[in-house]
Amino acid sequence: MKDSVIYADGLTKRFGLFTAVDHISFEVERGEIFGFLGANGAGKTTAMRMFCGLSIPTSGTGRVAGYDIASQPEEVKRHIGYMSQKFSLYEDLKVWENLRLFGGIYGMRGRKLARKSNEMLRDLGFEAERETFVRALPLGWKQKLAFSVAIFHEPKVVFLDEPTGGVDPVTRRQFWELIYRAADRGITVFVTTHYMDEAEYCDRVSIMVDGRIEALDTPRNLRTRFGAETMDEVFQQLARRATRQSD
Repeated sequence: MKDSVIYADGLTKRFGLFTAVDHISFEVERGEIFGFLGANGAGKTTAMRMFCGLSIPTSGTGRVAGYDIASQPEEVKRHIGYMSQKFSLYEDLKVWENLRLFGGIYGMRGRKLARKSNEMLRDLGFEAERETFVRALPLGWKQKLAFSVAIFHEPKVVFLDEPTGGVDPVTRRQFWELIYRAADRGITVFVTTHYMDEAEYCDRVSIMVDGRIEALDTPRNLRTRFGAETMDEVFQQLARRATRQSD
């Protein structure tokens, strides 16, 4: 297991007779950008819920940020960040109020919280928007703020669940620049996406089919292995093997 931030060995989740996640095994290292892909029904959502401490595995072993996902789910939750496509921001609060709120939730207090909030506003170029209500921000700005809130407490790993849905390609690229900066600081990024061009931005990519990981490697190696020019072609080849429709 070495210094893996995310570790899975035979991780399995069953619902009655249905096996949503079927003995998956892999490791993700510190500062790695790891793409977790799969068509609807592949099992990736169920797997992510286990890694976030929200669902207990049926069998197998999993650790995130050094904590066992089955026996220490609350510790897992305290040491990760999470962002979904819905962003999880409070629209009726101002920008600075969202930062203070989430900082407090993550256990930050007093001067440290105020200093971190000011630093983040400056880094995002949001100082002029400090008193703006979140509902008034453009979609791309909300996205950047939501990601910054998710890593406000400098977690060891941040889980991004289709975070760029609904935004234009330029804004998506800007968002990935934030991801690169987080990874450079040592934060591991675990991301699901439906945009196959974004898979090219990851250090490694796994692709699930019917609850199992059918491929895991760098984008370049996967393209070579499947004789494909793009990750979309790789994904389509694997997705055609699927026999089920939903998680």
